[in-house]
Amino acid sequence: MLKMPENLPVSVVSPNMEVVLKKRYYRKDPTGKILEDVRAMFWRVASAIAEQEPKESSYITEDLAREFYSLMTTWKFLPNSPTLMNAGANLGQLAACFVLPVGDSIEEIFDAVKHAAMIHKSGGGTGFSFSRLRPKEARVGSTGGVASGPVSFLRIFNTATEQIKQGGTRRGANMGILRVDHPDIIDFIRAKETEGEFNNFNLSVGLTEAFMRAVETDAEYSLIAPNSGKEKGRLKAREVFDLLAKKAWQSGDPGIIFLDRINRDNPTPKQGEIESTNPCGEQPLLPYEACNLGSINLAVFFKAGHEKDKDPAAKGVDWRELARTIHLAVRFLDNVIEASRFPIPLITENVRRNRKIGLGVMGFADLLYQLGIPYDSNAGLALGERIMAFVNSEARKASQVLATERGPFPAFTESIFAKNPKIPYRNATVTTIAPTGTLSIIAGCSSGIEPLFALCFSRNILDGERLLEVNPYFEAALQEAGLHSQELMETVAARGTVKDIEMLPERLRRVFVTAMDIAPEWHLKMQAAFQRHTDNAVSKTVNLPDSATEQDIYRIYWMAYEEGCKGVTVYRDGCKSVQVLSTGEREKQQGIVPAPQYTMSSAVRKRPDVTRGFTQKVQTGLGTMYLTVNEVDGQPFEVFATIGKSGRSITAKAEAIGRLVSLALRSGVDVRDIVSQIKGIGGEHPVFRKKGILLSIPDAIAWVLERTYLKDRPVNVNGGNDLNGGHFCPDCGEALIFQEGCHICQSCAYTRCG
Repeated sequence: MLKMPENLPVSVVSPNMEVVLKKRYYRKDPTGKILEDVRAMFWRVASAIAEQEPKESSYITEDLAREFYSLMTTWKFLPNSPTLMNAGANLGQLAACFVLPVGDSIEEIFDAVKHAAMIHKSGGGTGFSFSRLRPKEARVGSTGGVASGPVSFLRIFNTATEQIKQGGTRRGANMGILRVDHPDIIDFIRAKETEGEFNNFNLSVGLTEAFMRAVETDAEYSLIAPNSGKEKGRLKAREVFDLLAKKAWQSGDPGIIFLDRINRDNPTPKQGEIESTNPCGEQPLLPYEACNLGSINLAVFFKAGHEKDKDPAAKGVDWRELARTIHLAVRFLDNVIEASRFPIPLITENVRRNRKIGLGVMGFADLLYQLGIPYDSNAGLALGERIMAFVNSEARKASQVLATERGPFPAFTESIFAKNPKIPYRNATVTTIAPTGTLSIIAGCSSGIEPLFALCFSRNILDGERLLEVNPYFEAALQEAGLHSQELMETVAARGTVKDIEMLPERLRRVFVTAMDIAPEWHLKMQAAFQRHTDNAVSKTVNLPDSATEQDIYRIYWMAYEEGCKGVTVYRDGCKSVQVLSTGEREKQQGIVPAPQYTMSSAVRKRPDVTRGFTQKVQTGLGTMYLTVNEVDGQPFEVFATIGKSGRSITAKAEAIGRLVSLALRSGVDVRDIVSQIKGIGGEHPVFRKKGILLSIPDAIAWVLERTYLKDRPVNVNGGNDLNGGHFCPDCGEALIFQEGCHICQSCAYTRCG
């Protein structure tokens, strides 16, 4: 490693950023002692990548290392997490995205399991297509037995990931894909009906254009056994598409990808067909191929003083500095290929043959805030498309420069670019819109091309102490308007949105929209705008409210097809908390069975002479509440709520709520239904706790009942303080949000997708 110069500058490091870096990125000795600080970490990465620069380069290695260091420490560009973790370290595996083949034999299947374990240990995520596996009940010639089918083997991969995730630098993450014309497709679509099943996998169905035409005409289509090529049945395409929408409504899975569209953009079709993507769906790859990614932070390219620009989409963007950054970032990512040491020789061979890189963006929502452009507007779409067209064009130019210096990628003559040999490229692909959950925390910006999930939220810092974190552009806008106050910030944090806060001017409410304020079709339109100028694909979640219907998801899936997306992921707020009941034949005919409805019984159960229970101390905004819950047969039977030193009126209200909840429990009302009624009720004095905000006395009672009796099936209340359907970070206890195809924690950078 190059010697680190003295007094290297670095931008301000926030306390939250420092926590993330210490936890996940700084090098440590065997005892866990941290061996570097932020300057040392970024210099380690910058120098390791600059040292890959060829001797004939126009750059001096030390100067290039400083350039790379400056890009990262001014938060203009960051590479994917494995590069930050492993560059200049012993492991040396720097790519995030891998695809492995799963062949139709026990040997090939378990080779894939073994290779996935090696990749997960090195910090990468893996995608698999299970479409080559023969369907269940098919004959196995070598043994005379019958096959168990793709879903059965999917469970083996999931279990293996569960066992190895503890030892890797990051949790293992997977994508599982099955073609829509596989005979086991219905089992695959239903695979996540029981919550918690296949929790180490994102699932997507590979749709073909023949299938989509059959949906459009309400026709049947053929199911083809991959081992024989023979038709094994026929299904009504529209019924399958309906089922896809239904299951996505229930759990968010499966998503969909458009295989024919992906393969039309395959730059090296002579090497084979693309069957799968990486875990979050943005990087289609050939079998045994990998790709390293990086993202440019658009938020720092805002430039005031361009108000006279004739093109409103160009106003306020420093295009010259953005172009310079793109060229350096492409050089950086191409050097990463040389620096990376892959765990499987065949991956090394394929990566260096095609030299795919994926440069993307983050901070797009923050740029829109600075420009005063609503995300869900034609101006927002125009800016997104213009920026990505610029990024893709400049990245291509940078790849041409590298091809001139170093030669084109080895498979260039076999690629789609060979039609015009006078314009060589160093890289088969150059752009990808990747998830940036952790990177955006380090850079202090919004994730990828997603809208912000919340303008203001509370963060746990020490022993239950809370810190209110506010989007800096929102805070600046409030201060400029003379409206900033702590009370307003707490109101925004509790509501999660400003759309109904009438004291704010309409222009502020219109610009500072968040994910759940935006209609689903605008999410999809923005994804399509970026996809039109992206070589690979776009990681984006179409967020829907809890009230969204299956038909809404059906329309989004169809719109993704019409708009030219390569795939789509939807997430209905609270859908993960739905527990699907299995009822055999009735379920096959009617789909999900709604949870049983409870009515008040005319015979309220009498109180036993002796009950046992517990008393929970809860801090509310009106004082300390002591909630006693007594049980019968292990279930809540009655509650008593008392608040000391709070005044007779508050005490009376607490007692009244306790009596009514007790009456409902003794009348046979399920605790879940009670929680759904009182959770999220707002009050005058919300108070922050480790796992969210307690808005009022009834909200606090709901919190105790839910955490005690509904741990495995938390309740989501649309518009309440639980924005994630009851998912909490296992590391810090903060609420997880669902963005870019994955549950992530804004507080400590934990992610379920690695």
